[in-house]
Amino acid sequence: MEPTRSALRALDDVLRDAVRLRLTEADPGGRASVDLSQASDLDRLRTAMAVGKLPGHACACAGDVRFEFLGPHGERVADVVLHHSEALRWDGWEGLAVLKDGASLLRWLAEHGLAGPLTREEDAASVRRRQDAEEADWIAAVPPALASLTGSMLALSRTGSHPAPEFLADAHARLQQADPDPVDRALLLLAWCGAGSGRYSGFPPHEAVPGRLLADVPLAEIAAALGHPTAGPRHDAGAVRHLAGWNTRPCQKQDVAALPAPLRARLIRAARTSADPTLARRTKHWPA
Repeated sequence: MEPTRSALRALDDVLRDAVRLRLTEADPGGRASVDLSQASDLDRLRTAMAVGKLPGHACACAGDVRFEFLGPHGERVADVVLHHSEALRWDGWEGLAVLKDGASLLRWLAEHGLAGPLTREEDAASVRRRQDAEEADWIAAVPPALASLTGSMLALSRTGSHPAPEFLADAHARLQQADPDPVDRALLLLAWCGAGSGRYSGFPPHEAVPGRLLADVPLAEIAAALGHPTAGPRHDAGAVRHLAGWNTRPCQKQDVAALPAPLRARLIRAARTSADPTLARRTKHWPA
């Protein structure tokens, strides 16, 4: 059943009587007191706390910020808790209420002494933008023969799963059918492995797929691909990520040692310029 307009405006009607507000931030425990006797300031807050949907999702956490509204005689008018920068909990509703514009409430808090929630949300948004860009980069590097499997691979990160052996076998078969040249296939896989976050660990599960496919590629084919005229920094990055990863090949140490010395030195240099310092540490003891 759709909530009535009166239900959506129930908190707003109560807040008309507030003249003071006590704010308490859950983490790191910031506090502030705000005079709401000026109608303009109270009106801005009421607008920022406008509700767009009831009920919202359930949440078992304590919340981010507590709003304790007080009346002219110090009596408590309402006790409201902000959850995850997007929803409010108040005993006048069943469940959480989703804000129309959570960002405006965070800005209001920052202007009145509690900048932490806005800062954390901006940091989280920056992380999301970086992750979106990394995912787009990874998708762009998917070999054409595997493009139709992209959705299934991205689903690994939603479920925290690993690619099944049957999936990897199917991917190998598609690559071989699309391009019989093993060096060309290795080039595609190396460039793909070097795409995305490029991290040694802590990367989304879907980024493990090219490395798992490379594990079945003979070292001689990987070395030949890296020596191909079209090989570039992205291929080197993929090789470093694969060969310096954790147990990425059945005979990993022997494979690294078997690389031609100039190629191994080239990969060590590539690891030193990686954004992930772990890769530089992992290649530090490679024979140069």
